[in-house]
Amino acid sequence: MKKKLICILPLVAVCFLFFGGNLMGRVSAQGLSSITSDSIKEKEDQISQIKKEKETMKNGLSNLKEIKKELEKQKDNLKNYVVQLDSSLEQIERNIADLSGRIEIKEQEIGQAQKDLESAMKREDDQKESTIACIRLMYEAGNPSVADMLAEARGFGDFLNRMDYVEKVYAYGMRMWEEYKAVREYVELCKEELELEKEILDETRASVEIEQKNLEELIEQKNRDIIAYETDINNKEKAIREYEEEIRAQEEEIKLLEAAVAEEKKKLIASAILSYDGGMFTFPLATFTRISDEYGMRIHPTLGVEQFHNGVDFASPKGTAIYAAYDGKVVAATYSSTMGNYVMIDHGDGLYTIYMHASALYVKKDDVVVAGETIAAVGSTGRSTGNHLHFSVRLNGAYVSPWEYLKQ
Repeated sequence: MKKKLICILPLVAVCFLFFGGNLMGRVSAQGLSSITSDSIKEKEDQISQIKKEKETMKNGLSNLKEIKKELEKQKDNLKNYVVQLDSSLEQIERNIADLSGRIEIKEQEIGQAQKDLESAMKREDDQKESTIACIRLMYEAGNPSVADMLAEARGFGDFLNRMDYVEKVYAYGMRMWEEYKAVREYVELCKEELELEKEILDETRASVEIEQKNLEELIEQKNRDIIAYETDINNKEKAIREYEEEIRAQEEEIKLLEAAVAEEKKKLIASAILSYDGGMFTFPLATFTRISDEYGMRIHPTLGVEQFHNGVDFASPKGTAIYAAYDGKVVAATYSSTMGNYVMIDHGDGLYTIYMHASALYVKKDDVVVAGETIAAVGSTGRSTGNHLHFSVRLNGAYVSPWEYLKQ
């Protein structure tokens, strides 16, 4: 009986049997593990989800070879080529923004996974300390016998009570043992989750670099192809005609916008609400490196013919903030093959400003803006071969020099 009982009682149960209240209080103060089968299942599900995320992440990357293959089909038509290429660039930009957002989220998830692991390891250490304390107490007590304790029972009732106590201690010890195993399993799952999260973070950062290189390569290709198209002697006359036609189309688009605004003003008597008070413009850029093209007649840089340049080009790094030059209402915030992403603002009394070739637009039609408000970001969309802002001013249906309104 004695030998059998000692064999089936786990070490922790024996400790609690003979040193009951003392050690019980010590373990309670440390706190038993709160790890359950549900929490383990939840952690396993999280790991499964992370593995799926890792498998599918690369599917969202741009296929640069396929993009170039599709662009080759459009090279004979510069307008279609520019539109399709700008669309591909915009998609890559969205991918980069999405991946950057994932990096922020993943860093937060890694922080939480690290906390989960540290908490689980603390629970594991607490369980170890309890077991070590138990062994020490057993050694100091000289390994007392369960059978001796039962033999000392004062009658059958006392014997049954002691047997009941043995069973409860045994059950408690078994529960502690199972909880310790659960903690160990949870610790290993936390480690696995943390490693997976770190792997995905590294792969996401690498994906951003890949997409950034794709973006830069396509922009360089666009610049090369536009210049090559316009300077090719075989395309010279065709390119000039196309350029002139695009400028006429651009002019027509602007005039239609002005006419629509004029009609709206007539209907809503808006001219009495929006009025230009004669003040000087806020400079439309946060910063610029140089004036790459002035307003007025000039020799086109690639076509080599004299053309009227209807605005001022300010070379500036991509992403530089573009500001509303004056208070007004946005009448257009859209894309065209020549102007790229552009914004047009009505300042009242027939005065408009136009901001072309943006990489991103931050306003929409009918927005009311104030001078100095960020409305877009510098880019090279449309018929452009470098990052810059093309800034135009129109008064009563005709282009005028921006320098008449800008603070210099």
